[in-house]
Amino acid sequence: MTPPFDTSIFTQISGDLARCGWSHHAAVLPAELVVALAAECRTRAAEGDLTPAAVGRADGQQVREGIRGDRIDWLDAGQSMASDAYLSLMDELRRVLNRELFLGLEDFECHFALYPPGAYYQKHLDRFRDDDRRAVSVVAYLNADWHEEHGGALRLYLGEGECDVPPLGGSLVVFLSAELPHEVLPATRDRLSLTGWFRRRGGGPF
Repeated sequence: MTPPFDTSIFTQISGDLARCGWSHHAAVLPAELVVALAAECRTRAAEGDLTPAAVGRADGQQVREGIRGDRIDWLDAGQSMASDAYLSLMDELRRVLNRELFLGLEDFECHFALYPPGAYYQKHLDRFRDDDRRAVSVVAYLNADWHEEHGGALRLYLGEGECDVPPLGGSLVVFLSAELPHEVLPATRDRLSLTGWFRRRGGGPF
């Protein structure tokens, strides 16, 4: 069951995307859901289910720790009550974005990401060069008691300069996948998140 959640925040997110292409809201996810998802991420890590993330797509994928150092595992419906609750919230966000912005979003793909201390992800865009399906990126943070000295910010490269978003538990960052370069800065402790993308129909060369 999805914990109580004020979905009016999704209308605010759609307005932010229309105005500036990105949105950040701190401590908006239900606290009990964040705790459950963080525990699931750590359990998957302890059981060896998280694997080094690759860069590139399809046959061109490579693990390159000099570019990104996170370990990931994909979410699928039916794996746990917590992950199903999160996927349900994301489906509601998808419906709101389609209603408000006419984006034609069809589905959502998402994975746990654990960055061990010192790991990072260099500056990049989320849309592949040969696949235009990813339209909107969503990052949900699962880190309890995170402080500035822990590092690990998401650095967004905006037209007017840089903005560093700390990975505080319960916060949500949403942005247009093809338009906002970003990177993950190294942290001094494990950094947990859920990273996902709303996708449109398409995917051919462009």
